[in-house]
Amino acid sequence: MSAAPATGIPFHIGRGAVSASIAPVGAALRAVTVDGVDLVPGYPDELPTPAACGVVLVPWPNRVRAGAWSQRDRSYQLALSEPQLGNASHGLLRFATYAADEVAPDSVTLRAPVVPQTGYPFHLETRVTYRVAERGIEVRHEITNVGGEDAPVAVGTHPYLQISDVATSDLTVEIDAATRYLLDDRKLPVGTAPVDAAHDLRTPRRVGDLDIDTAYADPVRDDEGRIHGLLRAPDGRTVDLWAGEGFTHLQAFTTDRFPGTPVAIAIEPMTAPADALNSGDGLRWLAPGESWRLVWGIDLVV
Repeated sequence: MSAAPATGIPFHIGRGAVSASIAPVGAALRAVTVDGVDLVPGYPDELPTPAACGVVLVPWPNRVRAGAWSQRDRSYQLALSEPQLGNASHGLLRFATYAADEVAPDSVTLRAPVVPQTGYPFHLETRVTYRVAERGIEVRHEITNVGGEDAPVAVGTHPYLQISDVATSDLTVEIDAATRYLLDDRKLPVGTAPVDAAHDLRTPRRVGDLDIDTAYADPVRDDEGRIHGLLRAPDGRTVDLWAGEGFTHLQAFTTDRFPGTPVAIAIEPMTAPADALNSGDGLRWLAPGESWRLVWGIDLVV
């Protein structure tokens, strides 16, 4: 008997030349394929999501310093899920198993609660819908406060991107943002500054030349109110990660620790930067019964 995939039995959706796979653990985006080109790097079934690949980050993205945070004259202590740096990292649902809410040939909606617990005594119901689009995938989030008091929330997601028939090191990345967050040795923000030569992605930069883990504030929005992170092949094919209103930050992260590839790149849409539970920067307070809806997606542009 073969072992079950570590991230659960995936949901496969598709329409025409586009297909995708979504894992129930973390509601993680495991695959997007357009015209036979894989836009998301894969990994072996026996592995948990490497480097948070494709997972939903709620009720906060990135890190909380020492897991300790204070808002509205109350203080809390989260478990330290990143012990090597002494932080709480990537929310409370990274390794949670989502339940299927609605399943169709071209879409799936997954649901998971954030229950009151140590360090986060608030009650949320979360839903994420993946729907195949004409040239990629559209992702919709809905977070509802089902508790009895206001709940602080921030949302992110952690997709890795590629163009499978081109080495990722030979792709270029572009993010039209002039401001970056400065980090300390625990990868937590200590301020903002204009982008410098090492972090300026307003002009396309070759991925293989970068070593970056940087959040960008207020990327330029297009006429539809979307922000963009672009990954481009030498022949002009482009993976466009776009995010709608509510998403205010993009994180670019390169790593040599992703299985099966010398370098991988994530472009992460976020509604707030790291340590938002302390700074309040981008933090959204949901009243009891209130819902917050967000949308982002990935398209292959040729």
